[in-house]
Amino acid sequence: MTVRRIDLGKLLPQLIAPVAALALAAAISSIALLISDKDPINAFKQMYDFGLTPDSQVEILNKASEFYIAAVAVAIGFKMGLFNIGVEGQSKVGAFFAGALASASFMSWMPGPLRIVLIIVVAMIVGALWALIAALLKTQRGVSEVISTLMLNAIGGLVVTWLLNEHWGVQEPGAQIKTTGILPENSWMPGLPIVSGTDQKVLGFLVIAVVLGVVYWFGIGRTRFGFDLRATGYNPSAAVASGVDAKRMVITAMLISGAIAGLVNLPRMLGESHTYTEGFGGIGFTGIAVALLGRNHPVGMALGALLWGFLGRSQLILDLEGIPKEIVLIMQGVAVLSVVIAYELAARIGRRAQQKRVGVATAAPAGSAPLAPTAAEESK
Repeated sequence: MTVRRIDLGKLLPQLIAPVAALALAAAISSIALLISDKDPINAFKQMYDFGLTPDSQVEILNKASEFYIAAVAVAIGFKMGLFNIGVEGQSKVGAFFAGALASASFMSWMPGPLRIVLIIVVAMIVGALWALIAALLKTQRGVSEVISTLMLNAIGGLVVTWLLNEHWGVQEPGAQIKTTGILPENSWMPGLPIVSGTDQKVLGFLVIAVVLGVVYWFGIGRTRFGFDLRATGYNPSAAVASGVDAKRMVITAMLISGAIAGLVNLPRMLGESHTYTEGFGGIGFTGIAVALLGRNHPVGMALGALLWGFLGRSQLILDLEGIPKEIVLIMQGVAVLSVVIAYELAARIGRRAQQKRVGVATAAPAGSAPLAPTAAEESK
């Protein structure tokens, strides 16, 4: 049995980096609070106390499940060396078509559990197909996925708005906006009573988010496909030389990323609103920040999603206490920027330490016999 040794010289900088980045974010936020004539210690205390209330814990977990799914979708692209900014659009079109189909009158015969499965499958298929457009543009025409996915976000949002308002949307009595039809009650995903002290329940889709994280960890780190994906992202030329089809990997990675992105809005749709509304959105871009914060690691992204959920929830108490809620936005922006810089510095420190150890290990020991002269040297 092979025992894996822990390289502390490489591990410690990676552990210190996020802590130092968050400390820097807190320090800069404190300066902003002082400029606003507010007490930073009191502000952070208010955020902490409010975040620990049972209702806040439920909301933090609910938001974290959405953020985490979006982060996993983004991380798939990052592992491949792709920057899928289109999670926002992919999540919208996926949830819209899934909600519109599942709530259609001709689907009334379908049992509730089967309808939930249908919604999940349709959302993943539509999200994958929307991402496929960017993948084909990149592999067939060399169009950057950054540009194409960014444009597809706008196109997807406009298409959904047009279909919702002009064709498939319904307006319930007393409602101000149009939505897809209300899902039958037997297809509502039940909540999880895992937080004591409150009647509110955590959205049941949290279970699927956890399963998704496990599948992501296993697929990326323990399968041949994950190895090919990471190898192509690290060094495309070397991966191609080893027999990996780079174009096929780009298409596959974008399809998987888009399929996961299609799930982003389902926690709320299945467990809270029970319909698709134009209020869905904004989570895809947050997923980019959470993926960067968690360094594409399943556990790191989970912690990042919880932190983002906590900061988002804290805006409420800051506003009630007369503290500028923009402080939270400052903390989020600085945290991401600091983490990216800190991890880059940690990576460089780790590489230098490794190079130094390799140099020491390969150096000739003191007192060793000199190498035998070559034929060219003997002829001189």
